[in-house]
Amino acid sequence: MKFIHTSDWQIGKTFSFADDDTLGALQAARVDVVRNIGTLARQEGASCVLVAGDIYEHETPERRTLHQPMERMRQFPDVQWHLIPGNHDADTPEGVWARLRREDAVPDNVHLHTCPQAVEIDKAHNAWLLPAVLKRRHTLSDLTDYMNDEVTPPDALRIGLAHGSVVGFSNGQEAEHNPIALDRAKQAGLAYLGLGDWHGFCQIDARTCYSGTPETDRFVTGGAGGGETLVVTVDGPCAQPVISRHRTGKYIWRKLEDIVLTNDEDIEALEARVRGINPDNPSVVMAWLEVSGLLGVDDLRKYESVILTRLQSAVACLRITGAPQLAAGAQDLERLDASATVKVAAQELLQMVEQGGEEGVVAREALQRLFLFWHEVEGGAA
Repeated sequence: MKFIHTSDWQIGKTFSFADDDTLGALQAARVDVVRNIGTLARQEGASCVLVAGDIYEHETPERRTLHQPMERMRQFPDVQWHLIPGNHDADTPEGVWARLRREDAVPDNVHLHTCPQAVEIDKAHNAWLLPAVLKRRHTLSDLTDYMNDEVTPPDALRIGLAHGSVVGFSNGQEAEHNPIALDRAKQAGLAYLGLGDWHGFCQIDARTCYSGTPETDRFVTGGAGGGETLVVTVDGPCAQPVISRHRTGKYIWRKLEDIVLTNDEDIEALEARVRGINPDNPSVVMAWLEVSGLLGVDDLRKYESVILTRLQSAVACLRITGAPQLAAGAQDLERLDASATVKVAAQELLQMVEQGGEEGVVAREALQRLFLFWHEVEGGAA
């Protein structure tokens, strides 16, 4: 049997750092990736898609957001989609699952599993799905425990689907929530255990995997970084599954740390490094730069032009933490072809910079703005 394993679609997710245009594009990509998954299922000849929770980002999405993934799945009537709740969209009395049923929004080829019991999903292969069902955001009990004793027909292909943290594998407070036994697949005689919660692909053992989110949604992601969907082939209850990873995401997220700029060559190298993330199409790159350093007046102007204008326009999003500071000296003041008032102000700011302290930091920023503003005025006059 061949099937698709995916999770953590997070439809409706917001991104506080993004402007309105970028936010709209990122949210649209999270909806569009459902179509990529359906296309992958058809291409691979997979009869069903298993979604291990967090289809939605919130328990109370807007109506359009609620219906969007359902309508994308409706476009693939030849594929059966099997969904379970996650910690973001737990099966609460007035949550998304109740709303979907109440509004008659679930297509015939989409199956919402909100009861922890074995369900036949492929008669030809005697395949049975054992879903773990979150009824609230966090629980301290292992909802996959019932799988050990859940009865299925002889020689059945038992496939588990759950959303949570594998005990002994995750760290921190998250590991205490929605725990899953490390050897659940072995204990319950599962041919495969598909997991959700981690946003990057991670294989726990030969039969247990986190698929990761199909559309990356953060700069730092555990596992392999996200943007993938899994194709799983299992030839029988005892056969080891064959797992292949397929790129389905649109955007590529990268965080570049400890970038120190000291001259124009550093600026050019930074631009090349960011564009090199995806040379053929930098418009799908989401880059977060941590920048520091000291630049002269001309190099600072180049930074403004190359990085803050040209590169920022080339990529999907350029998030910058920090900034290079102006390294100006007395000789730079002579370059200000300005009134005596401007030169006096610049000289006083430079003296404050040289004295250091908190006032020196503020003065450096003011001097930097003065130089940049003056060059803008000069350029406009020319």
